[in-house]
Amino acid sequence: MAISDNKQIYKQAIGVYGGTFDPIHFGHLRPNLELCEVLGLEHVRFVPAFLPPHKENPQTSVAQRLEMVELAIRDEAHFVLDDREIKREGASYTIDTLKSLRLDFPDTPLCLLMGMDAFASIDSWYHWQEILDYAHIVVSHRPGSSFNEHVGFNEIQLWPDVIQDFYQTHKADRASIHHSLSGKIRIEPVTQLSISATDIRNRLKNKHSVRFLMPEAVINLIKYYNLYT
Repeated sequence: MAISDNKQIYKQAIGVYGGTFDPIHFGHLRPNLELCEVLGLEHVRFVPAFLPPHKENPQTSVAQRLEMVELAIRDEAHFVLDDREIKREGASYTIDTLKSLRLDFPDTPLCLLMGMDAFASIDSWYHWQEILDYAHIVVSHRPGSSFNEHVGFNEIQLWPDVIQDFYQTHKADRASIHHSLSGKIRIEPVTQLSISATDIRNRLKNKHSVRFLMPEAVINLIKYYNLYT
């Protein structure tokens, strides 16, 4: 599908979803599948971080996390594993990843996908104000979010002023993200799955079941490598 705007032709938008994925779980997978469908994305690229700047170092190796993501998404045609941050090494700054993706996809709208919590602290990210030069931002509702675009902005009112201004200046409807390469912010509802990697790691450490929290293939790999024990 091509999109035309002022005689400029754009390819079908793609999603970009980064994370440590230590481990990957359904809270990463289901919301991004819904965003892919509702926004009409060509695919979503899962980008595992080599070294996450805002989190503790991963408990598992780069190779193990890559393998977990690969197994988790292998049966979904609209999900793609992107290992550019692993190959780049060093701190995995989102702005560097988006610059790299823009070189690979010069005429494709890019949608950086993230949750509410991540967006609420985006002003702590490296060169965060440059992100919209390379991509749109699509924010999904976090579990328990009080945000509702039609009845109020309770969640937004809890954001720092700089984030509120950032959102209000660049907010857009769904269609607009297909008619420009970057520069828009969109909030979208998704199925709320209150699953966290931290909780999964604690369950595994305490020898509790993690079934139905993540794909069976990932659980089997964790058992094979005896991870998080």
